[in-house]
Amino acid sequence: MDGPTIPSSEEIHSIKYRQVGESFREAMSRIANELSDGPDHFNAFRDILLPMKFLPAGRVQSDIGSPQGTTAFNCFVSDTIEDSMEGIMKSATNGALTMRRGGGIGYDFSTIRPRGDNIVSLDSKSSGPVSFMQIHNAVCKTVSSAGNRRGAQMAVLRVDHPDIEEFIEAKSNETEFTQFNLSVGVTDEFMEAVVKGETFDLRFAGRVLKRIDARKLWDKIMRATWDWAEPGILFLDRINDRNNLWYCETIAATNPCGEQPLPPDGACLLGSFNLTKYVKMDDDRYVFDNEEFIKDIPIVHRAMDNVIDRTSYPLDAQEQEAKSKRRMGLGFTGVANTGEALGYTYGSPEFVSWFGTMCKTLVDGLYRASSLMAKEKGSFPVYDRQGFANSYTYNQLEGETQALINEHGLRNSHLTSIAPTGTISFAADNASSGIEPVFSHEYERTVQMESGPVKMVVQDYGVREFGVRGKTADECSIQEHLAVLIEASKWMDSAVSKTINVGQHVTWEEFKDVYMQAWLQGCKGVTTFRAAGKRYGILNVVKPKEEDDVVELAEGTACYIDPSTGKKTCE
Repeated sequence: MDGPTIPSSEEIHSIKYRQVGESFREAMSRIANELSDGPDHFNAFRDILLPMKFLPAGRVQSDIGSPQGTTAFNCFVSDTIEDSMEGIMKSATNGALTMRRGGGIGYDFSTIRPRGDNIVSLDSKSSGPVSFMQIHNAVCKTVSSAGNRRGAQMAVLRVDHPDIEEFIEAKSNETEFTQFNLSVGVTDEFMEAVVKGETFDLRFAGRVLKRIDARKLWDKIMRATWDWAEPGILFLDRINDRNNLWYCETIAATNPCGEQPLPPDGACLLGSFNLTKYVKMDDDRYVFDNEEFIKDIPIVHRAMDNVIDRTSYPLDAQEQEAKSKRRMGLGFTGVANTGEALGYTYGSPEFVSWFGTMCKTLVDGLYRASSLMAKEKGSFPVYDRQGFANSYTYNQLEGETQALINEHGLRNSHLTSIAPTGTISFAADNASSGIEPVFSHEYERTVQMESGPVKMVVQDYGVREFGVRGKTADECSIQEHLAVLIEASKWMDSAVSKTINVGQHVTWEEFKDVYMQAWLQGCKGVTTFRAAGKRYGILNVVKPKEEDDVVELAEGTACYIDPSTGKKTCE
């Protein structure tokens, strides 16, 4: 059977991704028709979409071929914010236009002078970046993005900005900055000072304004995250050192869920291969059809590359950026369900080894496809052969793939990313999200049927289809969570959205070590979820809305976790 097979998944897919009166098959035909390069490609791509082997991101599914005039791109980052009232208001306006068309957006507020700094032209003092974030927060509250979704925003401040302590504490409550996710942009210089127990300079525009104890600042960040689940951490030097376009751009911020580090005006589209659909039965055991997976990669890549030319953009600058680099972020969902069906326990060395093989297969397949398409359609405009040959990604590729790139170039600057996939995975019959473990084997959900609301028990895909009760997120140790994040981070050329669940028995020192190990082991960022924290403790007592049984982590929050399903959703 094509499409969702359980009523709750059918309901969510119909509401989120289809036009009025459109069936699942009609929706997939619409997408394939708009993104194909001819009849053969149309049939091949639709044959992948119909059984849900590949799940384009929600914006692609709802926008492509629709009359709504929205964008198929999920992810944007603001232009560099000029340190002036005009520049700040321009970024707020552009953010509103982006969210209105359906995109989430990240901002680097580090360019705004600190609180109390002189504004010579006005003979006054600056109120600092945190105060100006209130403007963007208020704008987001009043702007309903496409499909009546809340706007999604990420605020980033560098760890060496003089207002970093104010920023760290900005969401240490349940009421402030509800329209933002917050992340600290951490540098290697700072982490090395933490390790060595040294002092660290806070500076702006080349001026050192304050000197602090690096470990005390690190503990302040960790304490806020321990209690309030924010801010997250972005390792800026790692992001830039491993950027395929290190030679022509600098990245200072990410999209709201962190899987897409992007330059000013950066844009990226997303999609995920649903690995559960490649699991086959052979001699009374489950095996993975690697041959079919490899065959599907170039078909999907061709279609997703066409999105860049066949969608609209909120801003001209975003369109120019997208078309000059042709970024995409393709990854996985259903990883936990698939690995466990094959006999690997989530987070075990065997699971991580298998997962690494899957990542390598995807990466080489996509880069081969992109190079062959460059031969056919041309490389992305800012491609530089020598620059890419000196990149981290190039040196991971098979020699045959490198040879193709040396000869033909690349169609796309970036190709891989791990997104949260919360809603699209649920719509695919409740497959495990992204690279996350199963959150719950079953839970109750209210589904709106023609006869009225009906309460149904929703089972995890692995339990229902494979008869496997996988290790749940709470049952996984932080080391097992971290091992999967580290492995994914080795391969993805953009970044990884992965939440490390922290149980109530994890000590303070163990918690802090998650972040230190993530830095030491090559991750570009890290996020934790601690149910015993203050934010979740406050909101967990609120009775879920009967119509969808979702407890949101804060009203209007850019990303939230449904505690009954564990699905992380970035609106």
